[in-house]
Amino acid sequence: MSAAAIRVGAIKVKKMRASALSLVVMTMLLGGCFGNDQAEIREWMEATRKETPPKIETISKPKDYVPYEYKVEGNADPFDPVKLADLLKRLAEKNTKGKKPDFDRRREVLEAYSLDTLKMVGVLEQKKVTYALIAADQTLHQIKVGNYLGQNFGKVTRITETEVHLKELAQDATGDWVERETTLQLQEGGGK
Repeated sequence: MSAAAIRVGAIKVKKMRASALSLVVMTMLLGGCFGNDQAEIREWMEATRKETPPKIETISKPKDYVPYEYKVEGNADPFDPVKLADLLKRLAEKNTKGKKPDFDRRREVLEAYSLDTLKMVGVLEQKKVTYALIAADQTLHQIKVGNYLGQNFGKVTRITETEVHLKELAQDATGDWVERETTLQLQEGGGK
């Protein structure tokens, strides 16, 4: 290596040292500036705390709890089984005004399954009667208008090439039987 190259290298090293030194000095100066700002902020916060009195709200006294005492003498027993049976009988009579399922009817096989587990896989017609093919648990069943399926007393009212139409009876929140229409649609790809 020549002497000129060594001088150029030495100059570069000196410049790098000078840059590093100036960077360290600037960092220290900036750090000192930030320290002063924080001290001023702390002083202001302490002065503000001293000047501002704390606000303490009083909490009202809680109300005294007085338990209700139910006296049986002269009052009706709310758990009397005779009265409960009478109430249930009146509710049943109220429900007979509308629709209600026939509980004495013999249940059909497909009434043991919920509608979402049943699949309509096809339609077939024999002697002018249309049947829907319903798959349940790897077994194929034929149903026609008038048959029941599903767990909500669903009676088949109509069968088309793509749907089985049902009228279901279900109880609402008040115990009344409500009639609703539902369809079971043909599944693509068969009963797989």
